[in-house]
Amino acid sequence: MTDRSDPERDHLWEEFHRSVNMTSEELRAFLMASASGEDALPADAEQAMPELGRGVLTVLAKRKVDLTPDDLDTMRRVVELVGSLKAGASAAEDDERRRVLMEVGHDPLKPSRTED
Repeated sequence: MTDRSDPERDHLWEEFHRSVNMTSEELRAFLMASASGEDALPADAEQAMPELGRGVLTVLAKRKVDLTPDDLDTMRRVVELVGSLKAGASAAEDDERRRVLMEVGHDPLKPSRTED
């Protein structure tokens, strides 16, 4: 367990939850649909999900005080990815950019979450 008053972790927690505007249920449904492919859901659908998306689901299921160093790394990666992809892309890249953002829990067509 980490120190409850770590300002850096608190800031990262807030940034992560601003970046991730999908609920864990929405994200899991999106990842499962993506993992299913054209024919059917694979035997181990969880393993077919993108690693970073699985990490986001793990973080969303935790309290701030229960975060591990791996969780903090996942959160940093998500905040950085969402920030860089939200910065802009050409119209031709919009579908691919939205898919990548949604794989980490950010739907660019939905307002940001403000809860902690």
